[in-house]
Amino acid sequence: MASGQTLIGRQPHHAPKAKRIIFLFMQGGVSHVDSFDYKARLFKDDQKIIDVADARTVAKTGKGAPQRLMKPLWNFSQHGQTGRWASDLFPNINQHVDDLCFLHGMHTEGVAHGPATLFLHTGTTSFIRPSMGSWVLQGLGTENENLPGFVTISPSLGNGGPRNYGNAFLPAIYQGTPLGRSGQPAKESSIKNLVNTLWKPEQQKQQIDLLRSLNAAQARPGDSEIEAVIESYELAWRMQSKAPDALDLSLESEATQKLYGIGEKVTDNFGRQCLMARRLAEQGVRYIQVNYGDNSNNPAWDQHSNLPKHGDHAAAVDRPIAGLLADLKQRGLLEDTIVWWGGEFGRTPYAEKNGTGRDHNPNGFTVWLAGGGVKAGFAHGATDEIGHMAVEGKVHMHDLHATLLHLMGLDHERLTFKHAGRDFRLTDVHGHIVKEILA
Repeated sequence: MASGQTLIGRQPHHAPKAKRIIFLFMQGGVSHVDSFDYKARLFKDDQKIIDVADARTVAKTGKGAPQRLMKPLWNFSQHGQTGRWASDLFPNINQHVDDLCFLHGMHTEGVAHGPATLFLHTGTTSFIRPSMGSWVLQGLGTENENLPGFVTISPSLGNGGPRNYGNAFLPAIYQGTPLGRSGQPAKESSIKNLVNTLWKPEQQKQQIDLLRSLNAAQARPGDSEIEAVIESYELAWRMQSKAPDALDLSLESEATQKLYGIGEKVTDNFGRQCLMARRLAEQGVRYIQVNYGDNSNNPAWDQHSNLPKHGDHAAAVDRPIAGLLADLKQRGLLEDTIVWWGGEFGRTPYAEKNGTGRDHNPNGFTVWLAGGGVKAGFAHGATDEIGHMAVEGKVHMHDLHATLLHLMGLDHERLTFKHAGRDFRLTDVHGHIVKEILA
C-alpha cells in the first residue's frame, strides 16, 4: 500500500484473554422469559392483570398500564452440573450450559428494532458511528493478511443495514465484509468473482502489477478512501489463493457437517453459517458475525402476536449453535474465542394487547457468552420476579461492549479516534467492565 498502512501486527493495550469474537445475532429479540430466564411467578400468576411500566406505553403516555401476564410456552428444567434453569426451547444449547456465562441483567437503549439494533452494533441509536467489528479491527488488526479481519455472514438490509458493519468515520479499511445477505441461501453466501477462470496466474500477476503502479501514482497520503481501494485490490489478490478453501464447507468431514445439522432441511442454512464462522475463526478473522434474521420490518424473533413461532426459529438455530460450541471446544478454539449470543433486546413477560405474543423489552433481558476468558457455568444479574426489569447485576449494552473489548485486550476508554474535533469511542462516555464474569 502506498501509505504503508497495514492491519498486521497491532498491539493490544493489555494481555488479551481472547483473539476473536463470534457474534450470533438473533435479530428481533428472543424472549428471555421463554428461554433462559426462569420466572416461577409467570407460571403461578398466568393470566393475572397487573400494572406494568411498559417502555412503549411510558414513552407515549408517561405512565404504565394494566397488562395480562403470560406464562412461558415452553417448560423449564435444570441442566448440567451447575443446575442452570433453561426451557425446552433450546434443548441442544442446554446441553452446553456448563460452558456458558449468562448475563440476566441486560438492559439497553431503543424500544424499536431500528434504534436498538443500531445501538447493539455501534453504541448509538441514531448517529452514524463505527460498528463494533470495525473498532476491533482498528484496535487489533487481523491475524491473517489473506482474509478480511471483520466478516458478517448473511446480514440484514434493514434496521441499520450496512451501518451495522460499517466503518463510519474510521478509515474505510476497517469496514466489515459481508458474505451473502439475509434471505439468500447460505450455500450462496460467498465472495463473488473470487476465482478468475479466464486468465492464467501469470496473466493475473501482470494485471495486479499494473494496478499497483497505477495506484501508487494516484495515492495521496491521508486519503483513507483511496488507501482502502488500494488495500481492497491487494487483499482481493491475496484472497484468490486462500479464501476459496476457507469458505469451502465440502472440505469438512461428513461427521462435522452433521454436527452442525448441514444436509437437513430445518438446520442446513444456519448450520452452514455457523460452520463458515468456525472456519473463518481458525483462519484468523478477528470479528465474525453470524446473523439469523430477515429483511422484513418484522425481524425473525419478533413475535408480537404468534409466540409459538419462536419454536420454528429455535429449531433452525439450536443444533447449529450447539454444534459450533462443541466443535470449537474439541478443537481448542473456545479457549481464545468469545462466542456471544443475543438480540437487540428481550420481550415482555405479559401478552401484548392481551393477545398471543410479547412486545419489545429493552429494560431487562438475557445474553450469554462462552469461552475467551469468561466464567463457565456462571450466571450474573437478574430481572425482577416477572422478568420485566433488570434489578441486580445490571449490565448496560455499553458495559457489555466495554467487557468484550477488555477480553480482547483493548481498553474501551483508550480505543478512540479523533473526528470532528473530538475523540470518539464505541462506548461514548459510558461503559464499565463487568469484572464479575471474568475468569
